[in-house]
Amino acid sequence: MKLLAVTACPVGIAHTYMAAENIQKAADELGIDMKVETQGSIGAENELTAADIESADGIIIASDKDVSKERFAGKRLLAVGVQEGIRRPQELIRRFENDEVPVYKAGMKTADEVKDEKKRKENPVYRHLMNGVSYMIPFIVVGGLLIAIALTLGGEQTEGGIVIPDGSFWKQVEAIGSASFAFMVPILAGYIAYSIADRPGLAPGIVGGYIAANGSFYGTEANAGFIGGIIAGFLAGYIVLALKKIKVPKAMEPVMPIIFLPIIGTIIVGLLFIYVIGAPVSALFDGLTSWLEGMQGASSILLAIILGGMIAVDMGGPFNKVAFLFGVGMIAEGNYAIMGAIAVAICIPPIGMGLATFINKRKYNPAEIEAGKASFTMGLFGITEGAIPFAAQDPLRVIPSIVTGSMAGAVIAMLSGVGDHVAHGGPIVAVLGAVDNVLMFFVAAAVGIVVTAFMVNALKKTVGVEAAGVGEVAMDEEAEEAAPVAEPTEREKSTEKAEVEKLTDIMDKDLIEVDLAGTGRDAVIDEMIGKLDDKGVLSSKEAYKEALLAREAEGTTGMGMNIAIPHGKSDAVKHPAVVYGRSTEGVDWNSMDGTDARLIFMIAVPTEAAGDAHLKILQMLSRKLMDNDFRNELLEADSKEGVYELLEQVK
Repeated sequence: MKLLAVTACPVGIAHTYMAAENIQKAADELGIDMKVETQGSIGAENELTAADIESADGIIIASDKDVSKERFAGKRLLAVGVQEGIRRPQELIRRFENDEVPVYKAGMKTADEVKDEKKRKENPVYRHLMNGVSYMIPFIVVGGLLIAIALTLGGEQTEGGIVIPDGSFWKQVEAIGSASFAFMVPILAGYIAYSIADRPGLAPGIVGGYIAANGSFYGTEANAGFIGGIIAGFLAGYIVLALKKIKVPKAMEPVMPIIFLPIIGTIIVGLLFIYVIGAPVSALFDGLTSWLEGMQGASSILLAIILGGMIAVDMGGPFNKVAFLFGVGMIAEGNYAIMGAIAVAICIPPIGMGLATFINKRKYNPAEIEAGKASFTMGLFGITEGAIPFAAQDPLRVIPSIVTGSMAGAVIAMLSGVGDHVAHGGPIVAVLGAVDNVLMFFVAAAVGIVVTAFMVNALKKTVGVEAAGVGEVAMDEEAEEAAPVAEPTEREKSTEKAEVEKLTDIMDKDLIEVDLAGTGRDAVIDEMIGKLDDKGVLSSKEAYKEALLAREAEGTTGMGMNIAIPHGKSDAVKHPAVVYGRSTEGVDWNSMDGTDARLIFMIAVPTEAAGDAHLKILQMLSRKLMDNDFRNELLEADSKEGVYELLEQVK
């Protein structure tokens, strides 16, 4: 069998390539001929050719942004979210082997795509906005870095700051960088519209964004900036989407998306912006800028706090861009300190989250640790969006942490006279020589990064345990490194067995039940706790059950793939132990993939258990349970002796 795949995510960095790697790896393990095209931030790589598609038995699209499917018409096509490609690549491939994937016809939507769209429609505004941002990022990076390079290599120090001589080669490089910046708002608007209405929305969105960025169209000196661009993009997208629903003669249908929809959409958006929207939005944007500018003399610290918070709170969104454009405007007026504070704040969220994953890996699942590497790198180049995956998954802990860190860094930069001469941020501009007071730039950034990393790790109470093919399970993470003591107490001696080398160190055949009687989750929990109590593991069944149910209340321990691992830490546990039960009918455990739990492992550890016993047990189980053959053998084993022999392999 020969399969093809396409992977993509809104930011186009971490998840795009993680999904590609996991799909390729799964195909290699299954003996499937696979080629994966990645549509990342640098464009399409390893592109699928017409010959590839012609010879393929099927195509997997694992993407969280719009990917054109028309080239795959006539082929079996499976369209899912990018996380499916990361977590369940083998399952996706096996669906082709089992002939469960229908042939795609032009314009149709697969069942998986409909399901995925329904889920993503819960927050369509964010998805469309991120699509526009992903295409805009290269223009920001190219523009900012070209200007920084031009100032570094071709600039001359004058009383008014660094100036590039007119007519020089580096003046032309600066002009190219400025041209790149000029495309930012139109591209943002265009690809927001494209996400909403597909290709017919692109031209109306780009033209609307261009009008938004040029106040001369609606008679104002200022323009509507990024706020106007975002409005233009959504306006163009939904107008074209509405026009698509108009019934037209069949003879006109072929030319509607090429001629009539773009033309009519562009006219409507353009006129609405010129006569209705442009001036009010421009006034709002100008008023916000004036308000921020007026705060300079009154309180530079308060201004730095506001700007730092705006930069971090939406990581490249409207608030971030308003603060950024304010800094850009101050550069034109010779005030480089505002942009200096912003340049520091810009890099703190992504680098801070990257550092957080480095210094405490136990609090992040493997996908987040990989995202941390990409996030750290993005931060070095001033791309705040690198922190978005973390904020999207855990906003209540991540956003306050990155906002606090960015505020701290911005305040230090403002008080230290850090100045940035270019419209870009991050360490890259300091390295290229576009920053005044480089030492304090790095001091301010370092403080903010450390604040972010330690604050988010202090707030996180759970650790993600994720393995290929299985969803994430949030678990208690209270285990700290054991402090040395002079003499262990009798109770502490009873927990010495927490240094578990293999699973059967803490269980025996009496803690195995091959046919659980309970049919519901609570009944199974009571039955398995009863086995622990009969074995003398518990001093109080009620106290341990309370701890276990408290853990379940934080999030299901149903891992998916017919597995559940309920666990609890309690003073009622005398020593670490695991009880195993098999349910022949399956128990609804609210698992992430919807499967009933048939293989159930209950972990009990004392609160004072040495080291991180429960995490070690969880890791051993998670790794071994990813083996399909091992799971099948457990499901088929119908004697305690047979199960025990299998569990001796868990180490």
